[in-house]
Amino acid sequence: MTEVDVQVPTIIRMSVLLEEDRVRILDRRVFPLKTTFVDCPTYEEVAVAIEDMVTQSNGPFFAASAGMVLAARKAERMASLEARLSYMAKARDRLLRTRPTNNNIRDVMTKMMEATTELIAEDDFAARLEERTRDIWSWRMGRGRRVGEHAASFIQDGDTVLTHCWAESSFIETLAAALRHGRRAKVICTETRPYLQGSRLTAHSVAEMGLDVTVITDNMAAHAMSRGKVSCLMTAADRVTLSGHVINKVGTLQLAIAARHFALPYIALVHAPDRQAATPADVRLEERDGKEALMCLGTPTASPLARGWYPAFDVTPPDFVSAVATSDGVFAAAHLRTAFS
Repeated sequence: MTEVDVQVPTIIRMSVLLEEDRVRILDRRVFPLKTTFVDCPTYEEVAVAIEDMVTQSNGPFFAASAGMVLAARKAERMASLEARLSYMAKARDRLLRTRPTNNNIRDVMTKMMEATTELIAEDDFAARLEERTRDIWSWRMGRGRRVGEHAASFIQDGDTVLTHCWAESSFIETLAAALRHGRRAKVICTETRPYLQGSRLTAHSVAEMGLDVTVITDNMAAHAMSRGKVSCLMTAADRVTLSGHVINKVGTLQLAIAARHFALPYIALVHAPDRQAATPADVRLEERDGKEALMCLGTPTASPLARGWYPAFDVTPPDFVSAVATSDGVFAAAHLRTAFS
């Protein structure tokens, strides 16, 4: 493999900073127009930041686990092990309630409580848990890199990849792997209303890598496909069920339908399908306040006489998914149950 110096985007490097007295979370609601952080000295403030979309996609994995370290620093001062465990369980339950559709928080809370149970009696409990947390972060980033290595096989030199929303490390690692193999891709990003993750987070990060990137509005994708401007569709997945259904930012379904119509492959990126979700019926699909659909970056964009509706996620059936790239390899959506059960 060719050694290529690939720039790591700012949002990957600085998403969540765990410091001695707080967690600092890069405010994705305004980045890169502004680079500001939300300071969270308690796990409750971390939870609110996640709910308020200060961070999303892969960010809550890191933010929630950092919030547990904050909880451990307080629990460590409690007299009994029972009190410590009770407080840590309370923190876990609060963080679990923040965003229900993506299983990142659930999975990392499981790891954090396993580590808590193992380390709770130690005098330096909080420090030991922080060390374990950073190990978990490294493990997570390693899995993302493996997803990218597998998914990069779908990108040829000169391809144009259409993506939707912000796919975090999985998509960035895919582009980086392609670069290491000597293949440069162009990227088209949907803007992704109402938070514009595509036009801000994805576009900026791809550009920081030195790749050509174009932003289109959410209603231009099928037209771009019809004009031959797209080689493949590639998105992250907030969750993939064992039945092969891809649950991702709302708007993914219509892109997948258009891609199949124009005979373009759709590749979904996920660390692994969720073994606890046999079908979409096992996943709670988050619906956010409809008022968010009536504005963009906090600015009203609709008539005050109208109602808003904001289902945050949609479900793409396996028939519309060409392949699912995971940290363990690439699989047909219909074969996930056999491979991961």
